[in-house]
Amino acid sequence: QYQLVESGGGLVQPGGSLRLSCAASGFSLDGYAFGWFRQAPGKEREEVSCISGSGRRTRYAASVKGRFTISRDNAKNTVYLQMNSLQPEDTATYYCAADLDWVAELPEGSDMDLWGKGTLVTVSS
Repeated sequence: QYQLVESGGGLVQPGGSLRLSCAASGFSLDGYAFGWFRQAPGKEREEVSCISGSGRRTRYAASVKGRFTISRDNAKNTVYLQMNSLQPEDTATYYCAADLDWVAELPEGSDMDLWGKGTLVTVSS
């Protein structure tokens, strides 16, 4: 059974950092593009970042560029999202997703076909 499990969320003060992990099970993530998305209460889901199957290309939302870094460790079968300089507006449930059909090098959210259940990030003093 293919699964993605996110971890690393929690409560952090403004200006703090967190590293989210997305562990794949049941398959090797090598070669697949992955994305991180978030959804705040009452808001639509938005893409945060995306990484290509090779890891050589990435994309970031304007709101997180320069603060967040997406990476992958194929040996650990895990994708990461390092989040620095967190702000209250970053509060959301964060989801990782995979494009298992190789729709695009940097796929959109609608191209993703495997999703995790999410991890909650709360930025508050």
